[in-house]
Amino acid sequence: MNSPEISECVLEHKVCTACRECDFCDLDSDKICDNCMKCIKDDEDFKAIKITDIKYD
Repeated sequence: MNSPEISECVLEHKVCTACRECDFCDLDSDKICDNCMKCIKDDEDFKAIKITDIKYD
């Protein structure tokens, strides 16, 4: 018998609840991410995402 696969949330250290918060754009919270990559600066020697806020429960 196969058990359902449990995955970890990519935004927080917890089990994924399929809330889809990780699917939304970092620049426009009303938009679903379409991988446009505008959130990653292109004029740098390396690519990075700047974290501006951390939410705590």
